[in-house]
Amino acid sequence: MTALDHRFGHLAAEADLQEGGSVGARKWTERTMEFGQHAITLVLVLISCIRAVSGGASMIAAVAVSVVFLAWYALGAVRAARSGALVLAKWWLVVLAAAWLCTLLVSAEFIWVAFLLWLLAGHLFSLRIAIVFTALTYIATVVAPLAHYGQVPTPSIIGSLIGAVFALGLSRGYIELLREGRRREELLRSLELAHQNLLDLQDELALTQRHAGEIQERTRVSRDIHDTIAQSISSIRLIAHAEAERTTDGHAGQVLAQVEDLAAQSSRDVRRIIAALAPAELEDGALTAAIRRLLTRLEEDSSIAGRFDVDETLPTLSAEVEVALLRTAQSALANVRQHSQATRVMVSLMDLDGAIRMDIVDDGVGMDDPHNRQRNPDSGFGLDFIGSRMRELGGELVIESSPGSGFAISATLPSQSQLHTRGEGLSISAAESGADSDRRLGEGEGTGADGSGTDGSGRLGEGESNTGETRDPGENA
Repeated sequence: MTALDHRFGHLAAEADLQEGGSVGARKWTERTMEFGQHAITLVLVLISCIRAVSGGASMIAAVAVSVVFLAWYALGAVRAARSGALVLAKWWLVVLAAAWLCTLLVSAEFIWVAFLLWLLAGHLFSLRIAIVFTALTYIATVVAPLAHYGQVPTPSIIGSLIGAVFALGLSRGYIELLREGRRREELLRSLELAHQNLLDLQDELALTQRHAGEIQERTRVSRDIHDTIAQSISSIRLIAHAEAERTTDGHAGQVLAQVEDLAAQSSRDVRRIIAALAPAELEDGALTAAIRRLLTRLEEDSSIAGRFDVDETLPTLSAEVEVALLRTAQSALANVRQHSQATRVMVSLMDLDGAIRMDIVDDGVGMDDPHNRQRNPDSGFGLDFIGSRMRELGGELVIESSPGSGFAISATLPSQSQLHTRGEGLSISAAESGADSDRRLGEGEGTGADGSGTDGSGRLGEGESNTGETRDPGENA
């Protein structure tokens, strides 16, 4: 596991712990604030009711308006806990404010309940509406003593103003605290998802590399068998056939014929072994065939027309380069299917004198600023991983897009192998390419010195020197 994996694993583990702790702390904070709000309501109403009765207000009227106010408050608290509808909560607060104004008709001592209304206004309303609501209720706290006592004490005016500002600021700060907690949770979930995607990608890449190693080893063994054992058996058969034609000894001729038959049988057995070792992936053209299949599947699933252009001088690439380009094509085409709303997409592979470039262009809706795009926490890291993979292999990823003009990415990697070229044609559409995917890499290669061709399977009896002797046609397949 690389250092990047260790860092991601460490961060994800910390994210799990911190997320659990932050969620628990946030829930505890919300519960504590809720209980504190209920306690403040009960205490303020009781104190106001007692002071109102002590100040000469009717006990029945003071208790009645207090009970009505507390009942409506309790009803709203229960309904909010069950439904969570913000619109209903706002109307509940408006009616609660109306009930509070009724308490002010009984006694001016109920002005202190306004502190609760200011807290709720900052929590339920937008900042602008909350300020207007707070200003109106503050005016009521000033008018009520004036109406009941004919004067308003200066400490009452200043105290109410400080209480209003403090309550509104406290409630808005609490809202920002909740929002920050939610943003933190989303960030931690995104980090955990990115780590899981990295692990999945690493597993997939390990399987692909292991499979590529198996393919390379099988190919090497089949070529070694063809170049050594197969050539020796063919030489034995040719020598036995030539000597059997020249000898006059009947017994020797019979033995040489048996040797020739055994060599022919061994030649057929070795050809079967070589054919079994030759991997189907190499016959398909590996990267190009896989991209064709992706485009064909895209057309079948989404009706997005696909086109595939391949540079006819494209060299044989290393397993790492092919895997990186294939993963890039998979991620890019997945984005085309999910987000682009495109009708056409074109993929091109080009040889740039020591570098390989793959362009993927669609005619979809595009985006305004792809480099500063907003990432979806569920699936917002695909392009970042593509760019990281390109940089790890010494390449680069270029993204171009504008609203309404489609989306284009260009992935460039250094070519690590220039041994062979694939004889692929240009401008192959995804629908037409399926029939060509079974062509072998060996097609289009030159002939041997004796004029006999060599096919992709490397069969025996081809490319060998010809002594001019008559050979069984059945052995040259």
